[in-house]
Amino acid sequence: MDHHEDLCLCFHVTRRKVINYIKIEKPRRASQLSECYGAGTGCGWCRPFLERLFQRHSQPGSTEPQTDDELPNAEDFQRNRAAYIAQGKGKPPAL
Repeated sequence: MDHHEDLCLCFHVTRRKVINYIKIEKPRRASQLSECYGAGTGCGWCRPFLERLFQRHSQPGSTEPQTDDELPNAEDFQRNRAAYIAQGKGKPPAL
């Protein structure tokens, strides 16, 4: 997943916005990432990925990894989210 692609598909919050939020605001808990344009407060699909980014980037001296192994590519991410919602595990907000 590239930096410019949406991590939170419900509210169109990009991966870059989340990483910058972590670096600038320095949240103490992953749940505080919801203050970044509502990330993670819609269907819930992105919460595990938000937690991974939080863990990776909230550590002192952390840097962006050379490989992006913690997130699937954008197409797989969207397809897996659609399956998640179809199984009734989450409901996107009505916009």
